Amino acid sequence: MSITKTKITPTTGVEISGLSGSALVDRAVADDTLAALDAGGVVIFREANVDDAELVAFSRLLGEVVPPKYGKVKGHPEVQAITRDASKSNMAAYREATFWWHFDGSTDTLPDKYTLLTAREVSGDDDGDTEFANTYAAYDSLTDEEKAELAGLRVVHSFENSQRNVYPNPSPEEKAVWDRIPSREHPLVWHRRSGRRSLLLGATAGEVVGVAPGEARPLLDRLLERATAPEFVVRHKWQRGDLVIWDNTGMLHRAMPYGEGSSRLMHRTSIVGDEAIA
Repeated sequence: MSITKTKITPTTGVEISGLSGSALVDRAVADDTLAALDAGGVVIFREANVDDAELVAFSRLLGEVVPPKYGKVKGHPEVQAITRDASKSNMAAYREATFWWHFDGSTDTLPDKYTLLTAREVSGDDDGDTEFANTYAAYDSLTDEEKAELAGLRVVHSFENSQRNVYPNPSPEEKAVWDRIPSREHPLVWHRRSGRRSLLLGATAGEVVGVAPGEARPLLDRLLERATAPEFVVRHKWQRGDLVIWDNTGMLHRAMPYGEGSSRLMHRTSIVGDEAIA
């Protein structure tokens, strides 16, 4: 089968077909993937059909793999199972919060650099599609006046803020669990060593430091709407065996809602970040 590459939008994403299984575990493929991630934030390998060993091996070509804390796949401690089936994952109860825009590691100083997600089982219709929004492109689209208004602003990110989208009235026990994960203050605009800048937004963003709540929430909502405008978004409809990789530091993502009884099962690996938020 010939290898084809298709650019998805002018700013975001490339889709590749014709590479699968052990053929992905190749230095040249990994280097091409890294270049595509730098250019467009998302790489989709259609019907890659990698097994867990191949997923881990390919991930290691992209960087150091982060062992997940929860939901480890038996025999492959680097791989995490993503499902709403509580019998398959002890994190299933928290998956509904991923229906809102977010980036992984928002309460960390050093968020994971890349995420790799492959579909083991998919449900019908549009259940569980995944959307990605390019926060580099969104920042670049701002006017100079808008950029000046955001300069120096800092935002508090918390696990609680994301969970309140799902559970607006938590019990004291639930609130205590949320509080185990410390909140983190980040700049609203991430200034990279490379000179690029992106917006740090999403469901975990709850307050702007020094700004009244009545003004902060509208500002964050307005910026999130801007960052997730259609021209910055790629929506992926999963097929079994697909492998999607994205730059977690420059993309927001969210799953389209799917029920607790859905057959959707994903296996995920993550790559250690290489630049602290500043």
